[in-house]
Amino acid sequence: MRSVRKAPAPGEPDEEHLVRLVAAGDRAAFEELYRRTAPWMAVRLRRRCADEQIVAEVMQETYLAVWRAAGAFAGASAGGTAVGWLWTIAARRLVDAFRRRAHHAEPPPAAALADAAPAAEEEALAVTVGGDVGDALRRLAPELRQVLQAMVLDGLSVRETAVLLGLPEGTVKTRARRARIAMRKALT
Repeated sequence: MRSVRKAPAPGEPDEEHLVRLVAAGDRAAFEELYRRTAPWMAVRLRRRCADEQIVAEVMQETYLAVWRAAGAFAGASAGGTAVGWLWTIAARRLVDAFRRRAHHAEPPPAAALADAAPAAEEEALAVTVGGDVGDALRRLAPELRQVLQAMVLDGLSVRETAVLLGLPEGTVKTRARRARIAMRKALT
């Protein structure tokens, strides 16, 4: 299931225009941008993290970063979208939150590692994609699964996936191709 964003009504500014207005300090534009994007952002974050506290923190950090850095948004001139830019900020904040949590957590005892629960990503994947396709997807190497998940399940472009994962675009394309080939093999 994909999260769905509504297109702006005729005459309303699109998200890119709203980001430009936010860069100029327009508080009403920021509130409108938040109203339009926060619901689907929360859904996407919850797909990757079941901890509501982390999701709330990431949402707050994301929109604070948007307010502060809206002037840095390059927009369509650089091949990006406002929505992709927002998601990239949120995804990086989520990764940072996971790193902070891992840094402060005590390592589990060795016996607990054998019974470890699946990661939030794996749980979300199991709910989102089931059956043979889900099994094949879960058997992919993690680096291939990340690319496929970002591009197919999250609907990001090659460029947005590259930014999200911190990889060159060529690497994203190669991994996406390898993932598709592996999925095709697993499903035939």
